[in-house]
Amino acid sequence: MTSANLEGRTAIVTGAGRGIGRAIALRYSRAGAAVAVAARSEDQIEAVAAQINAIGGQALPVRCDVTCENDVARLVEAAIEQFGRIDVLVNNAGVNIPPIDSVHVDPADWRKIIEVNLTGAFLCARAALPHMIDKRSGAILNISSSGGRLGAAGRGPYRASKAALINFTETLAAEVSTKGIRVVCLCPGGVDTDMMREIGMGRGRNLMTPDQFAEVAAYVVSDQAAVLNGAAIDVPGPANTLLG
Repeated sequence: MTSANLEGRTAIVTGAGRGIGRAIALRYSRAGAAVAVAARSEDQIEAVAAQINAIGGQALPVRCDVTCENDVARLVEAAIEQFGRIDVLVNNAGVNIPPIDSVHVDPADWRKIIEVNLTGAFLCARAALPHMIDKRSGAILNISSSGGRLGAAGRGPYRASKAALINFTETLAAEVSTKGIRVVCLCPGGVDTDMMREIGMGRGRNLMTPDQFAEVAAYVVSDQAAVLNGAAIDVPGPANTLLG
């Protein structure tokens, strides 16, 4: 895998205030992209944007709840106003809850997870695609999970949302491939993030770092990976069961 080159590109990264999203935003900046850094926490995205700007990159922090159509519209408009274009959309925003059997899941938690992890990706893609279609180029990267491949006890809402995101990736790719746009999906195994620790599945497991995963996330949206379209790619990291 060669080093990604994103010179001259503009990317929107959702859920970019911490964890995987933060690492992707920083990696894209180092690869030459201008980045709209989006999340619900203003303090977090402002800190990430300041870090990118401090190392000579271009970043725009935009507070955005991906489940809110108006917020998503403002995010896309702000990126275009600041940078003039959108070349890459990374649908990374996601939420989870500690393991719990489906019979005990609060319907409000179920709805929240589906809304953020799946509907949020739909709303962001729906808002960004007209601009990509106009210039007949662009890439959308959806961040699913290895959990989207197989159900597991106690993981109902999260794994259902991530499985649906894989299907949405394939559907969207089929719809826009003739318009010069690629849509791909990455399915990471365990990543050492705050969210993993918050649901009681943090350190002590075989986890990759956010920076390690961000390297793959940069490559798949670059021209070097132009042959990848409609693909859901597993990135198991150290948790790969083939490795023992």
